[in-house]
Amino acid sequence: METRKLPLDGIRVLDFSRVIAGPTCSMALGDLGADVIKVEHPDRGDDTRDYGLRVGKTETTYFNSMNRNKRSITLDLQREEDRDTARELVRHCDVVVQNFKAGGMAKMGLSYEDLKAIKPDIVYCSVTGYASDGAEATRPGYDIVIQGEAGLMAINGDAHLPPLKFGTAIVDMVTGFYAAQAVLAALFDRQRTGKGRHIEMALFDCGVMITAFYGLDALLTGKDPVRCGNNHPSIVPYGVFDAADGPLVIAVGNNAQYGRFCAILGRPELADDERFRTNILRSANRQALVPVLMEEVRKRSRDQLLVQLAEAGIPSGKVLGLLEALNSGRAQEAGLVTIQPHPDAGRTHVLSSPYRVDGERLGVRLPPPQLGAHSREVLAELLGR
Repeated sequence: METRKLPLDGIRVLDFSRVIAGPTCSMALGDLGADVIKVEHPDRGDDTRDYGLRVGKTETTYFNSMNRNKRSITLDLQREEDRDTARELVRHCDVVVQNFKAGGMAKMGLSYEDLKAIKPDIVYCSVTGYASDGAEATRPGYDIVIQGEAGLMAINGDAHLPPLKFGTAIVDMVTGFYAAQAVLAALFDRQRTGKGRHIEMALFDCGVMITAFYGLDALLTGKDPVRCGNNHPSIVPYGVFDAADGPLVIAVGNNAQYGRFCAILGRPELADDERFRTNILRSANRQALVPVLMEEVRKRSRDQLLVQLAEAGIPSGKVLGLLEALNSGRAQEAGLVTIQPHPDAGRTHVLSSPYRVDGERLGVRLPPPQLGAHSREVLAELLGR
């Protein structure tokens, strides 16, 4: 029976990055089948080994969320002999990912130009805070700072409350996934040209991209959009509603669905009201409409509403607690939460990859590694040491 190879089988990544954005990029490549070699400092390792809740001696929940499907080796890049080892490893790799401060890799002789001289077809991905050719090129990039600077906090939360950051490091993670896309494109191009590329991804650039239609609304109107909390800024009704026994999400996506929603609530006259006949009108008159809908929803149980909404073809679902969501039958059936063996803790939870190829999830081949766990293995395998 033929065993299908993973999409990136045969691709090797040398990952010098730390914290979230770079490791998210390399984890995506690892999920897709690449051999990712994570280079860490011998003593402290990745900074995230000291964030979150402790798992064993060298891992944490924070670290584990960004570092599945990787092997860990330790090199002290302040030592010339270890920099030499890094350059030797590059000869056996296809991709380099790094997020050192501006000029940091060049000082160590590990810049794109340095490594291109060693391996001309290397795909080199630099993750920075700001554009490398701009006035702020040397500023370090931090997710929470850029959430503020890119206007993301200004569109998150309720209008009567202060600006609010996203619950997760959204800029870091989206930058990582953008970076992985660019790496894949460069690898594809390399097949045609035989040449490598230098990819540069800036957190601020990606933060601005996340503003999406909010950003275009602001530019069109010349003012900041009003923050809508759990409601949609331009689709009504669309958001979180409180039923008699708990919250649920109701997403009415078009005028036909709106008519059916009004019928479910026993208020068909709201569908015929000239103020609410189209979504644009409903959005303009949301203050008159939404409180009435919320009052009707509060009279009913979640389960009752969810059955009726499903029958009417209106997207809806319960608002779950995080633990409840992870333990749900939906998450378990999808195989999104795995239990991996751990040498110290005995076992630990690791989230699986979101990728499915040919009907199968590309799961956890390697649990997040202990610091330096694969140093001997990698150096023997690639350098014969």
